[in-house]
Amino acid sequence: MVPQIDFDITTLEITEMPSKTFALSRNKVIGTVDGLEAIKQSVYMALSVERYEHLIYSWDYGVELEDLFGKDPAYVYPTLIGRIEEALLQDDRILGVDEFSFASNKGSVTVKFTVHTAYGDIEQEKEVNI
Repeated sequence: MVPQIDFDITTLEITEMPSKTFALSRNKVIGTVDGLEAIKQSVYMALSVERYEHLIYSWDYGVELEDLFGKDPAYVYPTLIGRIEEALLQDDRILGVDEFSFASNKGSVTVKFTVHTAYGDIEQEKEVNI
């Protein structure tokens, strides 16, 4: 005999799980963070890990920056936009990335941008050696 369950999908309640993670400061765990602070840390980590370089991370995690070394800034600017968006939009708490601005300085490019999240907006900056 197969058990019969009286189940109505319209009565399901959807709850959001916390995004709590360990708080890192100067390579030390100093507690836990949640919400916007957890996303800030996630953005920092995703942009600090070179994609495909470490076996511990999924191939969907990180950003590809090393192959930009030696390239012209005119190529680097639009490429950075796409790669940063691709790296960050893997996180479903991040809704979008925009307002990119660039500054070039002797062998490096600094990109500033806004990350729109479910908890608010984050102003972020990344320096890339070219």
